[in-house]
Amino acid sequence: MPARHLFGFLALAISVSIIAMFELSASDQMIEVVFQLVLYVFVPVLYFSYYFHKQKTSVKNVLFLHGLRRWVPVVAGLVCLSFMFSAGMLWFQMYILLPVAPWLVDFFTGSIPLPGNTLYAVFTLAIITVIGPIAEEFIFRGVLLKRIIAKTTMWSGVFISSLIFGMLHADIVGAFLFGVLSSLLFLRTGNLLVPILFHSLNNSVASYMMFVPGARPDWLYIINSAEVYSEAGPYATMLVCSAFAMLLAIWGLSRGLEKKLRDEQFTKLLESYNEPEKNELRDPL
Repeated sequence: MPARHLFGFLALAISVSIIAMFELSASDQMIEVVFQLVLYVFVPVLYFSYYFHKQKTSVKNVLFLHGLRRWVPVVAGLVCLSFMFSAGMLWFQMYILLPVAPWLVDFFTGSIPLPGNTLYAVFTLAIITVIGPIAEEFIFRGVLLKRIIAKTTMWSGVFISSLIFGMLHADIVGAFLFGVLSSLLFLRTGNLLVPILFHSLNNSVASYMMFVPGARPDWLYIINSAEVYSEAGPYATMLVCSAFAMLLAIWGLSRGLEKKLRDEQFTKLLESYNEPEKNELRDPL
């Protein structure tokens, strides 16, 4: 099943589900729950069950604990770096928007309360911090990235898959660079659990700062619209420094990676050529 079929099936399943919910006069919360379940659970589980069955492989081949511990400090550092860059980009966007849309800046600086319904709040947090990151990493890094690389080059796969990932998020530039880092983490380790950890930890910290009043540190995020101009110097410095640091991180993760991938592909090619010879030795008939 090509990757385009996955996105087509997602769009169809979501459209049918939403129409059905409207016909049943479901509440807004119920519609959102169904939407999230279809998007992050139902369709991905069906697709990847078929995918792994067709490839005659197992989830254990792309998710494993071996070697994960040494990547935990790297992931934690990248999460901090990602937050600093996103905060700088948010300031830059507000700096541009303040003269023309001050109400939008007020919205960005306000805190978002958790839904009053406890079960709905737990479901929302589970989607944001656990289920969503797993589904998105399987889709964007596990399928889309690999398919594009197989047809083009490593950097084309990283760029295109990350661009699509970024366009589906509010912070397009920050999400794009986040996708680049996640892609390189997966290609470097061959372990999808590493970008999943990166994604989940990032979303968990973001949820804490978003939903808990007073959790956002004053030095990291704009608290009110007056700070957009008064604190322009520190935020501009943070944006430039974090952008430079992210480029360094991308360079470090990608260094020698193309050669590594070519060597792995060459090894697999040799194994495929040698496989008939092995079968002949096992079964002379």
